[in-house]
Amino acid sequence: MLDTIRRDIRSVFERDPAARTTLEVLLCYPGLHAVWGYRIAHWLWIHRLRLLGRWVSHVVRGLTGIEIHPGAQIGPGLFIDHGMGVVIGETTEIGADVTLYHGVTLGGVSLAKGKRHPTLGDRVVVGAGAKVLGPIEIGSDSRIGANAVVVKPVPPNSVVVGVPGQIVTRSKPHRPTDAPDLDHSRLPDTIGATVAALLERVAALEQRLDGHERHPTLHPPEQGVWRGEDFSI
Repeated sequence: MLDTIRRDIRSVFERDPAARTTLEVLLCYPGLHAVWGYRIAHWLWIHRLRLLGRWVSHVVRGLTGIEIHPGAQIGPGLFIDHGMGVVIGETTEIGADVTLYHGVTLGGVSLAKGKRHPTLGDRVVVGAGAKVLGPIEIGSDSRIGANAVVVKPVPPNSVVVGVPGQIVTRSKPHRPTDAPDLDHSRLPDTIGATVAALLERVAALEQRLDGHERHPTLHPPEQGVWRGEDFSI
């Protein structure tokens, strides 16, 4: 138990540059309080004291704004940053050294009993506001972009963006020994890249057919910026 507590504290220092002292982490990190509250509630749950386990998780939810069902299975080193609005369902399984940001939902999509929540592999990072729904597996070392909605399995070493989530396999796999992958600014724009490629292809075909280049109102992006004659936003 002491080793688990030390690892939980260490995970905060490893993944939050704002953490300064151990005392600050112990007193001011609701994500850490929620994880420890879950561990107490889970112990009660697996020892058949389920009503008491649910009551403990209910109290912790009121104190931290983080809802973790005591039936969930969570590995060591879980770090919930900020944490407000995080929901982790009953049959969720979470591997080691996973990172969740505020507003994340690991939810179910069925009223049937049994496995109905996701399974996250080791070192998965789930960005703010993302929803991972159903009994799907998120492979180890994957990153879920902010506000993505993931409803199908994700292979290891992938990045998921958009609604519904689009899966992009990493060209350079993230290794277990690498630093945690928290660079949320590096997210592929799969839809934008597809539209840009189509615009360039259409322009090339029109030039071949007509012998001259037309001037569309919408142009492929230049350095990530779309331009047009009239955008009404």
